[in-house]
Amino acid sequence: MPARFVVGLTGGIGSGKSLVAELFAERGASIVDTDQIAHTLTAPHGAAMPAILAEFGAQMADSQGAMDRAKMRELVFREPAAKRRLEAILHPMIRAATLAAAADASGAYVMLAIPLLVESGTWKEQVSRVLVIDCPEQVQLARVMARNGLPEAQVRAIMAAQVPRSVRLAAADDVIDNGGTLAALIPQVDRLHDFYQQYL
Repeated sequence: MPARFVVGLTGGIGSGKSLVAELFAERGASIVDTDQIAHTLTAPHGAAMPAILAEFGAQMADSQGAMDRAKMRELVFREPAAKRRLEAILHPMIRAATLAAAADASGAYVMLAIPLLVESGTWKEQVSRVLVIDCPEQVQLARVMARNGLPEAQVRAIMAAQVPRSVRLAAADDVIDNGGTLAALIPQVDRLHDFYQQYL
């Protein structure tokens, strides 16, 4: 990682990480989103697709040639070993692409959006501060059900697979409460943006 100020942004599913990242981008931060990188790697002709198909079979590609996310999601929840096999393919590629993008970033500072920052245990040494986007679990549940059209049981299973809220908060240097309105969110982003600029 280049010798510059880097914020690791994380939070549970449905916490509003993407919205918060957009607000920081509007204020001049360079956002590197590991989810977007993962989507690029698993898109049609994505760099990870040959290894994924070799490992899991041609049935894991959809009609366009991208990874079939629904099938893969079902498989990795059913078989923990399959999750580890997928991560062994994707995580090194995501990490390399993330660090390369951070090195090329031209914003005031770099913000790495990493949903599994706390879970992975390997990202924390790459960032200057950890920013957790937090909201009550009932808010997470409602947002994900509305956004993804998933049943409550499936959303709860996804949440259960992530580290508990208390563990994520314990890992935080900074916390943004995104359980309320946009009007309540913006002053928190402004305050932290000003704070982060002190490090430049």
